[in-house]
Amino acid sequence: MTNGKPVRIGLVGYKFMGKVHSHAYRTVPYFFRTGAFPVLQAIAGRDRRGLAAAAESMGWQECETDWRRLVERDDIDAVDICTPNGSHYEIALAAARAGKHILCEKPFALSVEQAQGLLDAAVAANVIHMICFNYRFAPAVQFAKRLIEERKLGQIYHFRAVYLQDWLMHETVTDSWRLDQKESGSGALGDLLAHSVDLAHFLVGEIREVTAQMASFRPNADVDDTTACLARFDCGAVGVFEASRFAKGNRNGNRIEINGSRGSLRWDLENMNHLHVYLEDDSPGCQGFRVINCTEDDHPYAGAYWPPGHILGYEHTFVNLVSEFVGGIAAGVQPRPSFEDGLRNQIVLQAIEASARQGSRVVVTV
Repeated sequence: MTNGKPVRIGLVGYKFMGKVHSHAYRTVPYFFRTGAFPVLQAIAGRDRRGLAAAAESMGWQECETDWRRLVERDDIDAVDICTPNGSHYEIALAAARAGKHILCEKPFALSVEQAQGLLDAAVAANVIHMICFNYRFAPAVQFAKRLIEERKLGQIYHFRAVYLQDWLMHETVTDSWRLDQKESGSGALGDLLAHSVDLAHFLVGEIREVTAQMASFRPNADVDDTTACLARFDCGAVGVFEASRFAKGNRNGNRIEINGSRGSLRWDLENMNHLHVYLEDDSPGCQGFRVINCTEDDHPYAGAYWPPGHILGYEHTFVNLVSEFVGGIAAGVQPRPSFEDGLRNQIVLQAIEASARQGSRVVVTV
């Protein structure tokens, strides 16, 4: 199914995130009219056998065992980066210099300096650039954004976020690039809390100061197993953040709560279609958190899919994101979250690390 002009995609990385992104590219044309349609042109990876099997199962036309050749190809319009964090900078920089549009997994750099360099390169090359903070694209989160912008919650006082997993506690986990600082940059901070910080920026606004602690529970660990911090927003709201990969029983517990002068809301990824909303304007006796199933035509993105109540899943957050990426390329309009959002995120992550290291409050300088 095609609509508009082709956008030929080159994907670097073919495992977990590569599979998710491949599914999104294949699915977008069925549900969104973006002015363009993605072509799964070529996929790159180091293991030729694994790469060939992935290409066949996910529908990619060709394979490259060197990402550099993929980036340099004339038949590639956009480069999608799904590799470990430590390689994002080199690949994204080469893609920008080659004039390719870029979609990159988060965090897209290991330092503020790298993030600034990638933003500068993408702007100089005049290419579309996005970073994969996919949880923005859950219809319930988008609807929460609308309620906040419409002042339904009034003045925002509190933002609370926890992102809890337990996979690192499993005895079978003995080795992963996510546990190597050179490859990952950090542990729970960059892996999980980066998402919470992006949701905070998206829903509430800029973070201006942080006070943080980081800890590791494994012997000789060189990345954090848990990070917690207090934050202050430009708008005066107070934030509380916690991320851990040592929270037994939590498979993917990404949860937020926002409290304002006129109402509150809650959202939980593990029940991602539901937004819990409390509004002070409700009549006495009827006040309380209501559960809104965000699958109606009135809810952002949801109307593109199934009839109301027919539930969406994790993969749809990426389909929605990719629709913005491809649509941005077609229209020549920069979608968000962009590399600028990634830079702002990286600045906060660096401030959290500095606060934990110094044992003191750190002002976030943008």
